[in-house]
Amino acid sequence: MKSRATQRCTTRRKSRRAWSPAHAFMVLGLVIFASDAPGQTQETLPPPSVMKKLSVDELMDIDVTSVSKRPEKLSGTASAIQVITQEDIRRSGAASLPEALRLASNLEVAQVDSRQWAISARGFSSTTANKLLVLVDGRTVYTPLFSGVFWDAQDTLLEDVDRIEVISGPGATLWGANAVNGVVNIITKSAKDTQGLLVLGGGGTELRDFGGIRYGGTLSSNLYYRVYGKYFDRDSAVVPSGRDATNDWYKGQGGFRLDWDATEANLLTLQGDIYDGRIAQPGTAGDIAVAGGNVLGRWSHTVSEASDFKLQLYYDRTHRDIPGTFAEDLDTYDLDFQHRFPIGERNDIVWGLGYRLIEDDVGNTAALAFLPARLSRQWFSGFVQDEIALVRDRLHLTLGTKLEHNDYTGFEVQPSGRLAWNVTQHQTVWGAVSRAVRTPSRIDNDFFAPGNPPFTLLQGGTNFVSEELLAYELGYRIQPHPRLSLSLAAYYNDYDNLRSVEKVNPPAPFPIVIANGQEGESYGAELTAEYRVTDWWRLRAGYTELRIHVRAKPGSTDTSNGSGESHDPNHQVTVRSSWDLPGHLEFDAGFRYVSQIENQKVPAYEELEARLAWRPIPKLELSIVGQNLLHNHHPEFGALASRQEIERSVYGKVTWRF
Repeated sequence: MKSRATQRCTTRRKSRRAWSPAHAFMVLGLVIFASDAPGQTQETLPPPSVMKKLSVDELMDIDVTSVSKRPEKLSGTASAIQVITQEDIRRSGAASLPEALRLASNLEVAQVDSRQWAISARGFSSTTANKLLVLVDGRTVYTPLFSGVFWDAQDTLLEDVDRIEVISGPGATLWGANAVNGVVNIITKSAKDTQGLLVLGGGGTELRDFGGIRYGGTLSSNLYYRVYGKYFDRDSAVVPSGRDATNDWYKGQGGFRLDWDATEANLLTLQGDIYDGRIAQPGTAGDIAVAGGNVLGRWSHTVSEASDFKLQLYYDRTHRDIPGTFAEDLDTYDLDFQHRFPIGERNDIVWGLGYRLIEDDVGNTAALAFLPARLSRQWFSGFVQDEIALVRDRLHLTLGTKLEHNDYTGFEVQPSGRLAWNVTQHQTVWGAVSRAVRTPSRIDNDFFAPGNPPFTLLQGGTNFVSEELLAYELGYRIQPHPRLSLSLAAYYNDYDNLRSVEKVNPPAPFPIVIANGQEGESYGAELTAEYRVTDWWRLRAGYTELRIHVRAKPGSTDTSNGSGESHDPNHQVTVRSSWDLPGHLEFDAGFRYVSQIENQKVPAYEELEARLAWRPIPKLELSIVGQNLLHNHHPEFGALASRQEIERSVYGKVTWRF
């Protein structure tokens, strides 16, 4: 048997061998780099001062890239997509990425405690939700530990966010496994668009104190940079009695970005972040430590107005230590290449290749264990998609598929077909059929309890296979008046091989093993509306209806009916209003209604956010923000025995741009 040291050496040798595709890409790139071509595609939205003046017509005409990996008009996309702009974030008073995601009515966003969130699309919400893919500037932030997101580790200076594109529905054909029920793509501004000095700070009742600073400048005529740092200190949530839940926390983060317009056709980007935080735990256990960093490089080359390619490489390291539970060090290396080009006058092709290496090192405890503790996994992927203009500017068919290979289940195929019919200039009807999978995570395969044999409680699900989705979508988007737009998306999702908990020796309740003994379906609709009442008053509203039915497959001993996988409200309503008042004042208010989460007995609730801001001079903004104003504290998620509640809060903020 190989020693651990030998295994690690073997893993590292494999890692070095894996860079050979990168060398091939770089050689190809350097050859093309020398060629001349038209200028780069501009993917950054106009500045907030311009965005707030855009009409509904102009807002529907902004470019999005997450649906097809190429710029296309929001109004004509064959997908249920919503865009959260920098102006939306600023006027909402959101102080974190999860709070900003509340602005997308096609997402379920529930705050669990001071640091944890349950965020999902089209159901299957939990603190370990595993069917929503989240990216930051093309970097996947999901953890292979449970195929979800540690939201307490994801942050950036919100003033640097250009837009967040939120897709509800499968995106696996382009984005790969785990983009099952949706994709969230967080896109930050270029360094060129963040020049000068920005200083902000403030404090309040829950967000006790916070501050941030960013400076952007130039190193040469075409080389732009920015550096930033930020810090916050958050108070604990409370238990239902109102007692402190002892999970206050603080975190600091810094980073940089370089953008070099090397030539008219070549843009090079290098960016990175580093962070460190501590989260209190009740009792004698020490604080939870979260730390990490990433660095990403991207080369974008424009071949012609209809053709371009991108080569991206990133490294991401995360560290998490939960005293008494487990610790983890995770290293991710990811290489991605994509190329877009036309064939004739009717076909627009996008294809790409990808490689990912993940090295995971878990510190186990006597209570639970991930075995083996050290693990190296590889993913290989390729995709191709063709948008076919059946009738130019009127009827488009998009066909594509992604082929992936992972170490757990081997090859996975994820095809889709989408049809968009532009009935008139202001009406689009679209439909889609897609297959997506959620590949196994470590918690599906390698999780044991207690931490040493015999595993009398939980035995790892070594036979776990991918969860499967076959999705049917139909949508309609219309702008009946220059000041009004409406969008409706309906869907039916058919799931198979959903995660279950099976008794090893029934009817004995323990031990149990994780398997694929559940199936089910979900269906629902998402309605959004935007109305510019006047030039100074903007209204937005959203409504979602969701039904999920999960059941045990024949032979399964799981009787949970999905209660371990899905905790979702059937109805959500959001309304937001933004007023521009005289005297350089702004007043914003947001109302949300969330129906009960039946299988957790979380009652329905209504909440209100409000923001009042004053700009005495263009460079200075003073604002006060109230969150969860309708209740002293209220629950949003979690079983009663362990539930925590979210308190009413107020904070003030000063923002100064030089």
